Amino acid sequence: MKELDTIDPALHGAYRICRELNARHGKTYFLATRLLPVDKRAAVHALYGFARMVDDIVDLEGTDIVVGSDELNARRLAELDLIESRVRAALAGEPLSESVSDQVLSALCDTALRYDIPHDYFFAFMRSMRMDIPGSTVFISRYRTMEQLREYMYGSAAVIGLQMLPILGTVVDRAEAEPPAAALGEAFQLTNFIRDMGEDLDRDRIYLPMDELEAFGVDEELLRWCRTTGNVDAKVGRALAHQIAVTRSIYRTSDAGIEMLDPRVRPSMRTASILYGRILDEVESQGYRVLSQRATVPQWTRARIALPQFFVTGFERATFARRPSPVRA
Repeated sequence: MKELDTIDPALHGAYRICRELNARHGKTYFLATRLLPVDKRAAVHALYGFARMVDDIVDLEGTDIVVGSDELNARRLAELDLIESRVRAALAGEPLSESVSDQVLSALCDTALRYDIPHDYFFAFMRSMRMDIPGSTVFISRYRTMEQLREYMYGSAAVIGLQMLPILGTVVDRAEAEPPAAALGEAFQLTNFIRDMGEDLDRDRIYLPMDELEAFGVDEELLRWCRTTGNVDAKVGRALAHQIAVTRSIYRTSDAGIEMLDPRVRPSMRTASILYGRILDEVESQGYRVLSQRATVPQWTRARIALPQFFVTGFERATFARRPSPVRA
């Protein structure tokens, strides 16, 4: 069986575009996707393709416009408004064009229909993306508390896990699996915030809660000093150690949810969780230098973690195939 065998041939090109976006931009995520049953991969690619397309609008840069200018931000917001209107129209059944963006939306809408994914998740995602754009009515560049940050992470991360659940399938009622699925999205997002702290500061963003940083004596001036000099102040190291501990506790919450999934998809989600968690290990091993260098998991480490899961995948699929399926939509 191939990834597109159960999908309308008229949509094969749209799904291939989404798969290419995943392969090009989401290397760790794409590797984990390869561990999924073949019939589930295309839908996951469609979700990723949509998220990538919207994220690219938020990160939009143009040589004809000064980056960060009011004009560029207005352009970003206009693009988001256009995409949202196209999503609403497409979900309502209006035809889409052959443009790349509309093809991505075609795959998204087909996936939403086949798996009965709540449409509100897509609009919550776009609202969080607006929170990143100056000039938006919901723009935030500093998050005072974790509670405030969680409002952003609901749309930017938690809903990604919630969108995935109908595709992955569960062996319990879906409602029971939703909290750990949302937690996994949050854990991934917090890992990104820790890893990308220096790059985000260059974009005038601080995502980690300011009150928790300040509890360790860390303010924005100290963060910028570390970014400029390449040094790691001890207070910053302690604050990041705390944030890593918080993030690992969220991973532990999400781990229980993996056992609630269809056994055939557990190796994929387990691999994604382990690989993302290793980013935190790299931050520690590099001495918390996230403000001056990016922590990455070496390719050989990714392969060493993923390869055994390919064998587990085969075993679990074969075992599961011999039983009556308890998987629920």
